[in-house]
Amino acid sequence: MNKTLKVLTNKYLLTGVAFLAWTVYFDQNDYFTLQQRRKELDGLKDNIAYLNGEIRRMNKEKNDLVQDPHTIEQYARENYRMKQDGEDVYVIDAGAAGPGK
Repeated sequence: MNKTLKVLTNKYLLTGVAFLAWTVYFDQNDYFTLQQRRKELDGLKDNIAYLNGEIRRMNKEKNDLVQDPHTIEQYARENYRMKQDGEDVYVIDAGAAGPGK
């Protein structure tokens, strides 16, 4: 009993336990904050990967528009509803509500 009491009241052990408790729970960079920041970092990395993919897609689309006249015509027809003389364009809106709305 006396030996156990000496070990538990050891100043180095008490200091180590206090330091460990402080760094895990009370510090500005505690364990839980670090875990939250890791999740945020993973989300930002996923966002960066997505945006890099979008940049590649847009660069390919830009290069196609610059080099291929057929692609320019297709882009104008789809996005700006342009047409050639003598053609009729029918626009069907998939998001429109029915007559009851």
